[in-house]
Amino acid sequence: MREKSYLRALGAVLLAALPFLLSGCGGALMDPKGQVGEEQRVLIFTAFALMLIVVIPVIVMTLLFAYRYREGNKDATYKPNWAHSTAIEVVVWFIPCVIIAVLAVLTWITSHSLDPFKPLETDSDQPPLEVQAVSLDWKWLFIYPEQGVATVNEVAFPANRPVSFQITSGTVMNSFWIPTLGSQIYAMAGMDSRLNLIANEQGVFDGRSSNYSGAGFSEMEFKAHAMSEDEFKAWVEKVKSADQPLSYEGKYQELEKPSEADPVQYFSDVSPNLYNNILNGFRKGVEDKGEHGENSNPEHGERVSAEAVE
Repeated sequence: MREKSYLRALGAVLLAALPFLLSGCGGALMDPKGQVGEEQRVLIFTAFALMLIVVIPVIVMTLLFAYRYREGNKDATYKPNWAHSTAIEVVVWFIPCVIIAVLAVLTWITSHSLDPFKPLETDSDQPPLEVQAVSLDWKWLFIYPEQGVATVNEVAFPANRPVSFQITSGTVMNSFWIPTLGSQIYAMAGMDSRLNLIANEQGVFDGRSSNYSGAGFSEMEFKAHAMSEDEFKAWVEKVKSADQPLSYEGKYQELEKPSEADPVQYFSDVSPNLYNNILNGFRKGVEDKGEHGENSNPEHGERVSAEAVE
């Protein structure tokens, strides 16, 4: 009896301490800062509420039955020959089937509306900002083709303006993810993935790879800066003042070598087809990575990525 009392007391203490133990956990998914993240949160809460329609009655009835038919209850009705109830069978099967059907339709509609390749429907009258993201060991390279600059482990964009990411890998498979903005998508060598996001407010958000890729995986993080249009223009000018060029046959060859906990780097001059050349480097049957050179057709990267997918 004394041992049972200790166990009950220990259980009560652990239950009381649970909120404090969980208070240090981050809630990025439940506190989104972008349109996609908000829609995903609604889907999570809706699915959770629908599932509770089954879970809560089951928990309540389990406790009720355990109490009602306990050994010490002499007033419980004893029916040793009871075997079947059509009404109970209908309720037990019909309600879960309806919930599953509703969840299926809801998930189908939401999944297609949040297709990462699909441009976002927003109130912004500005075109999406193009950013090309390349995962390396163990860092992130961000290329701005319109601005002609690039960065390592830092990405910036105006708040309330759509951002269209082109995503690939210069090494093994990784996964590009900014939790507070929503949606993660895999970065794979030789393949051109897309992700459309938008930040509804200014701020600095954590980004990371959510797919284990080796020894330096834990340090493969970056900062995403959502800022005003003027601040973004000033940031671009700051990057351009770095006076450090980046080309496929030049600095990139050094950059793609494995390294951990890399500091933020800025590149003021980027070769126009760097992203396409990274894609071309993993095309089947091409022995020479630089076969197409820096002056290849801008549309060539799209064709290469399609062949890689096939």
